[in-house]
Amino acid sequence: LDWWHADSYCERRFSQLLFEHQDSEQASLSTLLQSQHIRGSVWLSERDGVLHKPRRRRDHIVPVLVFGDKTDTKYVKVLSDFPALPAVTACAHLQWDTRTQEIATIFSYAVPAFMNEFQLRGLVDEEGFVRFALIVHEHHSPYLPVFRADGQWHHFCVTWQQENGTWAIYADGKRRASASGLCAVGQSAPKPIYGQGTFIIGQDQDSLGGTFREKESFSGNITDLHIWQKVLSAEQIEKVRSCWVVEQDLVFGWNSNALEVESTVQEVTTQFLCPGPVEECRVFEVGSSGFSYASCLQSLPFICCYRKDAYWQLQKAQRQSSPSLVGRVNTLAERTVIPENVFTSDVQDMNLSVALDALDVLATVLREAEAPVLESSDLLVVLQLLKQVSDVEVQEGEELEMLEQLGQYYVEVTELILEEQNIETWSSVSQVIRGPMAVVKLCDRMMSHLAPLLTAGRTKITIQHGNVGLRGVMVKNMWFGYGSLQHCLSGAGSRAGSRDAAASDGGEKYLTTTVGTAVISSTLLSDYQEISTSVRYRLQHRVQWMVISVCFLCFLMHVSPDAGGMWSTAGCSVVTSLPDSTACFCNHTTNFAVLLQVYERQRTTTEELTLQTLTFIGCGVSFCALIVTFILFMAVGVPKSERTTVHKNLIFALAAAEALLMFSDLAKTNQVVCFTVTAFLHLFFMAAFSWMLVEGLLLWSKVVAVNMSEDRRMKFYYVTGWGLPVVIVGVTLATSFNKYVAENHCWLNVQTNVIWAFVGPILFILAVNTFVLCRVVVVTVSSARRRSKMLTPNSSLEKQIGIQIWATAKPILVLLPVLGLTWVCGVLVHLSIIWAYVFIVLNSLQGLYIFLVYAIYNSEVRNAIQRMKDKKKA
Repeated sequence: LDWWHADSYCERRFSQLLFEHQDSEQASLSTLLQSQHIRGSVWLSERDGVLHKPRRRRDHIVPVLVFGDKTDTKYVKVLSDFPALPAVTACAHLQWDTRTQEIATIFSYAVPAFMNEFQLRGLVDEEGFVRFALIVHEHHSPYLPVFRADGQWHHFCVTWQQENGTWAIYADGKRRASASGLCAVGQSAPKPIYGQGTFIIGQDQDSLGGTFREKESFSGNITDLHIWQKVLSAEQIEKVRSCWVVEQDLVFGWNSNALEVESTVQEVTTQFLCPGPVEECRVFEVGSSGFSYASCLQSLPFICCYRKDAYWQLQKAQRQSSPSLVGRVNTLAERTVIPENVFTSDVQDMNLSVALDALDVLATVLREAEAPVLESSDLLVVLQLLKQVSDVEVQEGEELEMLEQLGQYYVEVTELILEEQNIETWSSVSQVIRGPMAVVKLCDRMMSHLAPLLTAGRTKITIQHGNVGLRGVMVKNMWFGYGSLQHCLSGAGSRAGSRDAAASDGGEKYLTTTVGTAVISSTLLSDYQEISTSVRYRLQHRVQWMVISVCFLCFLMHVSPDAGGMWSTAGCSVVTSLPDSTACFCNHTTNFAVLLQVYERQRTTTEELTLQTLTFIGCGVSFCALIVTFILFMAVGVPKSERTTVHKNLIFALAAAEALLMFSDLAKTNQVVCFTVTAFLHLFFMAAFSWMLVEGLLLWSKVVAVNMSEDRRMKFYYVTGWGLPVVIVGVTLATSFNKYVAENHCWLNVQTNVIWAFVGPILFILAVNTFVLCRVVVVTVSSARRRSKMLTPNSSLEKQIGIQIWATAKPILVLLPVLGLTWVCGVLVHLSIIWAYVFIVLNSLQGLYIFLVYAIYNSEVRNAIQRMKDKKKA
């Protein structure tokens, strides 16, 4: 196959062409291929630069002049008035007759002053190359090789300009020769090519419009001759080569009605396949173990190669596949739309009608599927079909309604396979297709097929389904809304994104990079051809809470089959950055997204030491105060009640947790001990909070009548206070045993979801206790107001306000530490080091606060101590 079809053949099977090996491996590779009876040239994959498939290689119906054998009679005269030409470009498609090596005149332009005013001649050299020579004002350039005499169609252009006599010869889109000085030498200034001359195709004019000689005549075929009174740029020559006419300064355009054709010259109308971009592709020479180049349109053998990990993953997907999706699609279509095996099945090229029917059936099956999650084999066969459809050659004259419907089905299928529930499926074949950016590449190909829909009467197309859409104006745009595309890409982004902030003292520690926006692709079109230009765009992204520092960078995506794509900031910069959107400027068009780089604020060594010291001192004081409080409750004979029982359990759990916390740093060196300390810390802190919840429930039962006996209430309290923590810790250990402990200290891992086994219940408890506290404050204030009116009805307004303020402050001061509401400060710790100090002080001294409120100033404890004193005296 030619390179394009060979590359497409491998790509559809999720492989790639043979890649270039190291020098040391070339000999062994050559031996291996020869053992498999492979000889000559073999296509290689292009690793350095992506070869773009020929852009809309149109079937171009044109008149072709067939000159046949060399004679002195065959000629074609151009019936056009030529002005004076200070600059000129002449281009045509040419098929050289390889049977003769004599000089042949492709065209000649003569004026009375000079018979050889402007002429192009050629010959075939001994090495099999066609050599061209340009003549202007009878000044002759040397014969220079331009293309091989292979009997194939070739495109050529010759340019000349008056200033310095600068000239150039292009063949198949590439400049083959150029120089200056092709003009008269002397005192007079260079002259333009004179106007009102005679232009003859196929013969050298020895007199104006006649006197031809057989040995200088042209033998071969020629078509698409165009002449401009200016020098075309390389980009314009490339357009002309692809059958797009540059109208500006056109002197003569190819038209059989503007030609006087001699009777023996055959004029045939043929369907001419316009060439695509000029490419010479690398090949591996099996016998010589070396590399060379060959025309990409040449048919050569090729080998499809798989990376080992991709091959085994593909095999696994094939073995585990169920024929449900493939079977339903083929049954509904009543033919084989999707092959059952991507290795062995022959994937055929499609036309527009077949592609439309195939996508229609596939979209119907995916839309109505009972199981919304695709299997890995299903995803692969869907992608294989999308690749086939994206390679469909759209011919001139195709029905535009069919083309637009094809785009609609394509977008719908793309949106269905990018649903978020398919994230795991994309991950399961990550080595085969390297992520969902493959879909972006396929959609970009598909967009090229929509170009014929743009007409003078219809300047914009929008095709959209769900989060995916295509839009074509002079700029073609694609967008992929937030979904599995972003989730799968974030992993790659975190590896590829640049890390600007250093993890030093007082700096920021890099955590991850995520794709935070939709992915868009923009390309500027000119005559349906893609051209690069600068672009400015703004993308909205989600505001991420609990992110300490977010750095917005503009990235572009290079899709490469081997690496799966790479994020790069090349040529892009941030224009404005807002909390919910980022505006970027890039000096080229490609695939764009905004990546969010997340950083964690790092404290200085001094700050860390201060926090550790405060924690140790505060926990020490708190622990001692809790132990003394517990001993007092046990030793002085405080009357047994629900409240004292709940206080004892809360004090015990909190004391145990703080004791473990003080000495947890000593366990870091031993992994088993650290794991055990973490588990018990989790258990006792959860128990402390559970008993804080019980404190709230007990308080609620005093404020609001609860129809439950004291016995049953205590059983419920014990189940809540100790049973709930045991269940939470047990389930967490069972489900996240290997991710349970943090790396650098003995506590839960905050980089995974394990931390939510502590944070989640705590947030719930704090919410409940906040509600209870508000209810208690309302009841207390109301009671205080009624009591004040009854006891001191004539008191002043200031006194009543003071009573109500105290009635509000007293329950808050008394209940805050017991209900655990001081932990609310923990949510604000990431904002500033000040909040960290406040949080540590309040919670480290929680035990001391409980000792003062529930021991020293507790009337029950004081009465019990007084009774002990009285008994001792007695």
